[in-house]
Amino acid sequence: MASPRTPVSPPELPEKNFQYRQVQYWDQRYKDAADSGPYEWFGDFASFRALLEPELCPEDRILVLGCGNSALSYELFLGGFPNVTSVDYSPVVVAAMQVRYAHVPSLRWETMDVRALDFPSGSFDVVLEKGTLDAMLAGEPDPWNVSSEGIHTVDQVLSEVSRLLVPGGRFISMTSAGPHFRIRHYAQSRYDWSLRHTTYSSGFHFHFYIMHKGRALSVSQLALGAQILSSPSPPASPCFLQDSDNEDFLSAIQL
Repeated sequence: MASPRTPVSPPELPEKNFQYRQVQYWDQRYKDAADSGPYEWFGDFASFRALLEPELCPEDRILVLGCGNSALSYELFLGGFPNVTSVDYSPVVVAAMQVRYAHVPSLRWETMDVRALDFPSGSFDVVLEKGTLDAMLAGEPDPWNVSSEGIHTVDQVLSEVSRLLVPGGRFISMTSAGPHFRIRHYAQSRYDWSLRHTTYSSGFHFHFYIMHKGRALSVSQLALGAQILSSPSPPASPCFLQDSDNEDFLSAIQL
């Protein structure tokens, strides 16, 4: 278990959802991160540990995308997976995490944009993301018809993930987005991976996607992937995204 810190207070929410895509918001949000407790999107380590650990090996080189001030990287270390690199594009939170976990030199923290990662191809056995893509897509007005900008943003990230994974590597994504909305992004043959889906947590279910580099997508998954460029789907019912102090708005985005 991570070392105790100041209890987590509800974070300051942005005025508009699109601000979740702006580094300035995260720099401000994380200005006191070194002295405050971790904030966990979509459940803490215990909630998905039984799904995650069977996909990992102790010697794996693990990359965590959009780490924020989550304790995930430290929990991986405590669980016997010491080779963890964590990136975030907020230099404020990266500096805070370097201070917080200075006693664990095998944990590395880097300031990087997940759309253009400064690592050689084939550098990692496992790439993890938990809520990073959800935040990058926050502000999309229609979950059925993601904008061309949103599609391009996701493709940039997934192309980087595919590039960084070794053959047989795994990409694991934890999100509020259900299969109808997220598989179409992941199921692209150019990423050269297979795709499995399950859920975790009690009450509201979060979604756990596992992609294996070098395995094939199914015909039905490829058909879903083709929808990303297809004609518009029926409009979504209205989503009121700003009425929760716990940031449950992400569960309504479903991208």
